[in-house]
Amino acid sequence: MEKGGLAAALAGAGLNRDDDVLYADELRLGLHGQVRRVLAPRGVKPVQRRQIEYRWAYLLLAVDPLAGALRWRWLERFRQGPLKDALAEWGAAAVVWDGAGPHRGKDLRELPGARIGLPPYAPELNPAERVFEEIRRRVEGDTYATLAAKQAEAEGYLRELAADPERVTSLCGWGWVAAALAALPAPADTPP
Repeated sequence: MEKGGLAAALAGAGLNRDDDVLYADELRLGLHGQVRRVLAPRGVKPVQRRQIEYRWAYLLLAVDPLAGALRWRWLERFRQGPLKDALAEWGAAAVVWDGAGPHRGKDLRELPGARIGLPPYAPELNPAERVFEEIRRRVEGDTYATLAAKQAEAEGYLRELAADPERVTSLCGWGWVAAALAALPAPADTPP
């Protein structure tokens, strides 16, 4: 996709303004914690506990940036089967995401909706990544007894965000995304 080519890619997939277009990606959330910036008095070295356990879960997140809607599902493994099940359940007309291996799999071609790829190495183009930044800000920097406890913290925050569509739109409703969706043709008139 070229710069400014999102509108052309969406129109090329046969979409119109009324179609449900989701921006999706995955977040690997685990007990291998990250150190976060903290405030401390000058000259005092802050001490942070860091958890290092190799257990992970994947959060599949889809964002409708104009409506401020979130859809998500927790996955044990990042594979085509669970992705296919989630996309089939969500029933979106199109999903815009990166070119990760499972996103390009043969199993996903059976689904009716269009899949539109973002350029490689460009996470800043995906509104879902902006939500991931907020999730990391909320859950990283603490230690958790179990992976389920960390997932529960992230799940609670996702529910909080989902209940506030205006906040999601302010995080993800970027002007160029809105312009690309607005540039889609109007839906064809249906005969009476």
